[in-house]
Amino acid sequence: MWIYNPWLDLIVGCGAWSLPLLLISYFSLPANARMWSIVFYGLALFVNYPHYMATIYRAYHRAEDFEKYRTFTVHVTGLIVLTLLASHYWVRLLPWIFTIYLTWSPWHYSGQNYGLFMMFARRAGANPDKHTRGAIYGAFIVSYLVLFLGFHTGHSNDPLFLSLGIPAVVSKWEQVLLIVAFVLLAGFGVRRLASQAGWRPLAPALTLFSSQFLWFLLPGCVLLLKHLDLPQSRYSTGILAIMHSAQYLWITSYYARREAGGRKAESKSSRWRQLAYFGVLVVGGIALFIPGPWVASRAFHQDFTTSFLIFTALVNIHHFILDGVIWKLRDGRIAALLLNSREQVSEALASAQGTAVARLRWMAGTSKAARRLQVSAAILLLLWGSVDQVRHYLLLRNDDAAALEKAARLDSFDSQLQMKLARKELETGDAEKAERSLRRAMEISPTDPGPRQALLKYLLEAKRLDEAYRLTEASLTYHPKDPNLLVDHGILALQFDHSDQAVADWKQALMLDSNQPLAHLYLAQELDRQGKPQEAATHYRSYLESVAQQEAGGRPQVDVIIGIILRMADCQARASETDFALKSYAMAEQLAIQAKQPKLESVADVNQAGLLGRSGRLDDALQLYQKALQLDSVDTDSEAAAVDWFTYGRFLDDSGFSDRLVYACLLKAESEARQVSKSPLPDSIAGVQVKLEKRLGKTADSIRRDPEPSLQQALTLRR
Repeated sequence: MWIYNPWLDLIVGCGAWSLPLLLISYFSLPANARMWSIVFYGLALFVNYPHYMATIYRAYHRAEDFEKYRTFTVHVTGLIVLTLLASHYWVRLLPWIFTIYLTWSPWHYSGQNYGLFMMFARRAGANPDKHTRGAIYGAFIVSYLVLFLGFHTGHSNDPLFLSLGIPAVVSKWEQVLLIVAFVLLAGFGVRRLASQAGWRPLAPALTLFSSQFLWFLLPGCVLLLKHLDLPQSRYSTGILAIMHSAQYLWITSYYARREAGGRKAESKSSRWRQLAYFGVLVVGGIALFIPGPWVASRAFHQDFTTSFLIFTALVNIHHFILDGVIWKLRDGRIAALLLNSREQVSEALASAQGTAVARLRWMAGTSKAARRLQVSAAILLLLWGSVDQVRHYLLLRNDDAAALEKAARLDSFDSQLQMKLARKELETGDAEKAERSLRRAMEISPTDPGPRQALLKYLLEAKRLDEAYRLTEASLTYHPKDPNLLVDHGILALQFDHSDQAVADWKQALMLDSNQPLAHLYLAQELDRQGKPQEAATHYRSYLESVAQQEAGGRPQVDVIIGIILRMADCQARASETDFALKSYAMAEQLAIQAKQPKLESVADVNQAGLLGRSGRLDDALQLYQKALQLDSVDTDSEAAAVDWFTYGRFLDDSGFSDRLVYACLLKAESEARQVSKSPLPDSIAGVQVKLEKRLGKTADSIRRDPEPSLQQALTLRR
């Protein structure tokens, strides 16, 4: 029943180590990110990369297999190579390729788990019928689909992953139904198998089933209950990738050993050299991943990071395609070697003995010259892999400028490396070198918005607006439909009085992405300035709606939000949208109360009172004016108090209240204005006071000497 031995088979082959490794990864990764990055990158040389080479070895090392799968070994491989070349010159392909890779990875893992499950079930003596196989296969599919929905729910925060944007409410209920389906299918299928083989012999298969549950279904359930985001790359580059690769090497090494000699190999161990096989996989794995990005960056001046991501995604996709074709238990030869059927093994070996080892090239031969070439290539690739490991280690030392410079000497065509150098140089105060690094990063990867945004920020902080404007103009040639770039270009255009260009940029940004809060805000402010209050109010409202959907930590300060609501209300009032304006002023007032912002509360009350007064609702207006003046006295803001007392006096005058009260309010406004260096009152106040003094006669003198009784009456006035 066992492949190698019970412990190795259960731990590595069946994934019994899944729970402890996943727990270690979950709790240790955030606190030791650098250490784990080094560990995973090192393990890639001896686990991840060889597992890809194992598929290449399986598909290409025998002429019979090469011809059998010629469509995939030649034509599909050629298409992958063409895609690799095209994506280096049209980098916009990368997110599409990477999305396919990240979405396909868990399906590939699930397929391998299912195949091994069925292998162990049949080795245990089970002979599942069509319905049993369908139920088990359905359970594996369902567990993957739960994860798939998690990947593609809502908007993706990863620029390399293109989410389908499934609405959260739809995804939630679909996941619930899939979880129920998993329980039903798994229960039916496993019970049917146990009735044939018994529970104990099914221990390896059931362990594999639990691994599938831990890898995909359990995280999906937790994320569903806690409403967390699912990092897609975690399922392709972290501990799951290591466990899957180790599992793959475990089964392919067993298959290769049996294929190499079968029963004769068991009596002549020299026919199967495990270290030599593993050495080929390590060297071949390095050849698949490492030389390509180094050559592309050095010879063709391509961005190292981008090239590495392209190679990673396409090598994986090629691996998924080949793996799905060459490993089928329904293939008699594969079933013979994996299911341990003696009669079938004999037939398979008889067929294999008549097939010569494929010699596709002279360099794969056994002559002395070929051997020297093979050994030299292996040494070169191992050295290359070691240098790549050193460079990765140096790259992780973000706080060490010397380490980053050493990494740059190994290969400087890496935009991410140049960005790290720039950040470190800015920290040390070397602005000139930092600017060179940022410009170098832009040259290496002109389509990457990261270096552009960093350089733009640097130029803006240095007040070099003309250079910043030229930078955004030049960048638009690469990204004419980048909404963030259009917003920045519009801001800078406005600095040079190109208001029409600014408005056009912001409108274009919103056409491309309606969820651009800053574009709405800047557009509203400019339209407000141009005297288009109705359009401005619409964009203010859109901005506020976008902000309301953001996480609390990412929103602007509450006083900023209140100020924007007040500007929106002003625009609504000027556009004769009185009801909307009153609601907006009331909203600003309530927010100011909650945030304990008496000054803004007073502004909202005064503006709302003025609008109510003009609408004939004098009682409501009176109360709001009086409340605002009380707030001014608490806040001790003389400038605001002066304006509010003057506004209240004019309101009383226009509403036909006593001249005595109006005059007292104007005197109070004048008194508050003297407390500030520059009077906030309009020049017309003097003329209004003269008219009132003529009407009041000697009463004006008594009010001037003691305005307090009249002011108190004004503050408690009711019609």
